Amino acid sequence: MTKDVVVLDYGSGNLRSAERALARTGANVTVSADFDTALNADGLVVPGVGAFAACMAGLTAVRGEQIIGRRLAGGRPVLGICVGMQVLFARGVEHGVETEGCGEWPGTVERLEAPVLPHMGWNTVKAPQDSVLFAGVEEERFYFVHSYGVREWELTPGDGFAQPVVTWAEHGVPFVAAVENGPLMAAQFHPEKSGDAGAVLLKNWVGTL
Repeated sequence: MTKDVVVLDYGSGNLRSAERALARTGANVTVSADFDTALNADGLVVPGVGAFAACMAGLTAVRGEQIIGRRLAGGRPVLGICVGMQVLFARGVEHGVETEGCGEWPGTVERLEAPVLPHMGWNTVKAPQDSVLFAGVEEERFYFVHSYGVREWELTPGDGFAQPVVTWAEHGVPFVAAVENGPLMAAQFHPEKSGDAGAVLLKNWVGTL
């Protein structure tokens, strides 16, 4: 059965390239800011480029944080990409200014410590063996464009909760490259710009819907 995927249009992100890449998986893809359309799709993709604060402002304007929260409360899949991943964390700090995120995960998005920023180009990741997203592309490289990231994973699961699958990469310092946490998954890199490896990863995600 063909899955309906919505790419959330909140004024940030490579909407059309994400739409095309997802369509190649066989999904029925819509770019939309409509609350009910985004809420009821089989899968929701939250893209994002630029500054954390600007993305949060755009997300809030379309009630995106409510859409994400309500979907996850019902076990409905969400995939964050680049800053669309970063806003899922509790806060972002840019130029000394702290902005509240969606708070789905604890943790802070902060500037990477590296000789060259932004981190732009191809990089490998360290995916755990039980990763679903990286099945078949564990040794491949993915395309990154960012200066900020999550350098510490702060979530400690309580009784009855499985530990999320966290994939790391390194640019000057280790940072979180992807997270798989039940219906909530995210990637710091751009799968839609990552060639065949990114196409496999998106197909893996659509396969979970």
